[in-house]
Amino acid sequence: MQDLIAKAQAWVAQDPDPETRAELEALIAANDEAALADRMNSRLAFGTAGLRGELGAGPNRMNRVLVGQAAAGLAAYLRKNFDNPSIVIGYDGRVNSDIFARDTAEIMAAAGVQTVLFDQMVPTPVLAFTVKQREFSAGVMVTASHNPPRDNGYKVYLGGENGGSQIISPADKEISVEIQNVAANFTFDQLAKSDAFETCGQDMIAQYASVTSSLVTGKGSARVKIVYSAMHGVGWNTTKQLFEMAGLQEPIVVESQIKPDGRFPTVAFPNPEEPGAMDESYAKATAVDADLILVNDPDADRLAVAIPTQHGWHRLTGDQVGMLLADDLASRPGASGTLACSIVSCSGLEKIAQAHGLGFTTTLTGFKWISKVPNLLFGFEEALGYCVDPQRTPDKDGVSAALVVANLANRLADQGKTIADRIAEIGEKYGHFATGQVSIRVADLSIISNTVARLRQNPPAEIAGSTAAFTDLALGSEKLLPTDGLRFDLADGSRVIIRPSGTEPKLKCYLQTVGESASDAAEKLAKLETAAREIIA
Repeated sequence: MQDLIAKAQAWVAQDPDPETRAELEALIAANDEAALADRMNSRLAFGTAGLRGELGAGPNRMNRVLVGQAAAGLAAYLRKNFDNPSIVIGYDGRVNSDIFARDTAEIMAAAGVQTVLFDQMVPTPVLAFTVKQREFSAGVMVTASHNPPRDNGYKVYLGGENGGSQIISPADKEISVEIQNVAANFTFDQLAKSDAFETCGQDMIAQYASVTSSLVTGKGSARVKIVYSAMHGVGWNTTKQLFEMAGLQEPIVVESQIKPDGRFPTVAFPNPEEPGAMDESYAKATAVDADLILVNDPDADRLAVAIPTQHGWHRLTGDQVGMLLADDLASRPGASGTLACSIVSCSGLEKIAQAHGLGFTTTLTGFKWISKVPNLLFGFEEALGYCVDPQRTPDKDGVSAALVVANLANRLADQGKTIADRIAEIGEKYGHFATGQVSIRVADLSIISNTVARLRQNPPAEIAGSTAAFTDLALGSEKLLPTDGLRFDLADGSRVIIRPSGTEPKLKCYLQTVGESASDAAEKLAKLETAAREIIA
């Protein structure tokens, strides 16, 4: 216990934040061994997702000391790997995002890295666009995306051979070594800081809007009534400018969620996939008799789409939106390149690629992989992530995807059709796929590892009455690197993939069925979901 208290006292001595200092001091005074151990005896790992975790004191939380160490470590990595290193830093509306971004800028500038800091909150895709277009050595986006309200994060992009996309190995490991070196040898006060950095802001947002607006083709005369929510995030300012630049009608906003607010007062989890998260959007759309709902997550790199049905509003799955966007982009005159999706996303994308003479590939989960596919035309993953302009914004982008969906809805309306009609047409053209997901959120991460280990050692030979062929994704293959996941291909054409989430304390089970019709596929999916819940129980 004395060693634990000594660690905590040493952290307090270097912590510049009075709130997190007070947090640790109170735990020390209370001799709260469990709480101190949770904060002090482990460390948030820096990996391909950068850093992400709960705000609080100590090395196992997101705070100014941890971010300072990450910034200094990243600066050391950039100096070793780039002749004239440069970086651009953006931030969203979460608690302390602006402070973490400012600390990063000051440490980078003092380390001799040419530094540009956004002077306002921006969506993650605008940061990714800026890294690519201005050829920065690196970019940092301070965001926890769609994580719970008390989380924050630190996402890193690399230029050069990495193409401005998110980091992958071995860069993450090399940066982590530099961060550990800083943590072992310097306190926060000992890290040099300077305000000799530049700023950018509205100029880059305007450039993004101008360039991205070219994705609109054949605007059509229809004006579909769209309701939009930023889910207390940073998407609206850029979305509004983009729609205006592209000549599309401005959406009707959900006022209660349109301004950035790191408390996220109207949602338990600021993720459109979570139950109840889109309720205010549904209410607004019903009140104004809207035709379509578009919702960004808080940093606007994801997009949720909902359509009206005879039973009320229905949110499309990420796979449905991915197929919708792929069909639209692949059908455009002169379309060429490759369509890509993650291994857990709808394999119907391959049918679209074949029909249009395009390449097709699957990747590991995450846009750090999808965005690196050579000659990429469009990529998506089922978790509401879509890359519709990969040559200019090499990451998932919920703002540009919203523009393409809105444009498509207007063009369909000119033909007397809706998004629902186009989805039905896609099923007839490429096959009736149904996908779903069973997720278990846990407080104890060992539950996830134990469940995966149990299934790996004793995989079920039959699922939902169909023979199941097992593939251990941890072994890798010629096309895919090893990843912690289990795949079951069923004799009836269905598929089950089980894997831990890379960003949340969740075990995810991804389901896919194929049917003679949409209703047939849906019936098979319902049976498969029941079976999947039993497997991971």
